[in-house]
Amino acid sequence: MARTEILTGNYAVAYGAKLSRVQVISAYPITPQTSIVEKLDEFVESGELDARYVRVESEHSAMAACIGAAATGARAFTATSSHGLMYMSELVWWAGLGKFPLVMAVVCRALAPPWSIWSEHNDVLAHRDSGWIIFFAEDNQEVLDLIIQSYRICEDERVLQPVMVALDAFILSHTSTPVSIPEQSDVDGYLPPPGSRRKPFILDIENPLTHGNLTYPEYFMEFRYEIEKSMNSARRVIVEAGRRYGEITGRYYDSLVEDYRCSDADVVLVNVGSSSGDAKEAVDLLRDEGYRVGLLKLRAIRPFPFEDLRRICDGKRYIGVFDRNYSFGYGGILHCEVSSALSGIKVPVQGFVGGLGGRDVTVDNYVNIFKTLIDMADRGVEPKPPLWVGLREVV
Repeated sequence: MARTEILTGNYAVAYGAKLSRVQVISAYPITPQTSIVEKLDEFVESGELDARYVRVESEHSAMAACIGAAATGARAFTATSSHGLMYMSELVWWAGLGKFPLVMAVVCRALAPPWSIWSEHNDVLAHRDSGWIIFFAEDNQEVLDLIIQSYRICEDERVLQPVMVALDAFILSHTSTPVSIPEQSDVDGYLPPPGSRRKPFILDIENPLTHGNLTYPEYFMEFRYEIEKSMNSARRVIVEAGRRYGEITGRYYDSLVEDYRCSDADVVLVNVGSSSGDAKEAVDLLRDEGYRVGLLKLRAIRPFPFEDLRRICDGKRYIGVFDRNYSFGYGGILHCEVSSALSGIKVPVQGFVGGLGGRDVTVDNYVNIFKTLIDMADRGVEPKPPLWVGLREVV
């Protein structure tokens, strides 16, 4: 029987990795990720987890160790944040473009300067084109559940791409909430034994081969196309994995998105991550006042949920997109991607930017965002440049 414990988001990651029976862990400490790998180190030292903990001198080496482990068929795990992710960036691309199935937790944190240890999504989204499947978690339960599901997804022979699970710094990483922990036997039945699934190649000293060597233009594009096919397959595999997970835990994740009261909504806001809970509360408050509003939470950023997004947003009066990131000279990254995905559907899309560097995003902020969208719909106003939420007029 599952048990419930009070866990931080970081400990939820560690318990998820332990339940997944990871075999190789390699990481370098960085705030606010460090307690993930500290907890895993405790599990290894106490004998609760039979894994090799590889201590390295940098995040770049941590990812190199995980790639090497995955290349031999081992189940590998790492975690990082912000500048740590940037430091390992070269190897992040090697993992994605080399189709190495491994899992990494990323505690989202703003990049400097100015120096910050609080949440922002630019670190993760800077790697959206690197061939990784990318999930954003809303709460600590979803964090644990996504880590476990990620191994089933990344090791599926239809996919064989690495998975990134993103959680917001401090809002989730260091906040304790009740988390239901499945029985080990249930997870053992859900995940295949490590190394048991067929892979296109395994590094083996008895049968040596090379992987990722120089490729001439005559064949290079085909390698990229194989990754795109894997991403397309991942859409179905993610749904299958989430549905099967629901059968053993009662928590179903059988979609790349979460539709919260969108079916009869006039106005829908698109969001990711921990502040989705505040946005849902705003939806409930406004529904009580008679406003027909809804929230569309993107669980997966890669592969991007084009079909779900177009199906849910078609026929709405106005769509909003909240970005905890910014692409300078353009706008919010998700606003750009959602607008592109909805091309051909006659619905205006307004971008909002907020929460940068850990700036608090409240229920009242979301109430005001929804009311702004309703007002723009009623007055027939065309979308404006991104509206910054909670911005001081004077610094």
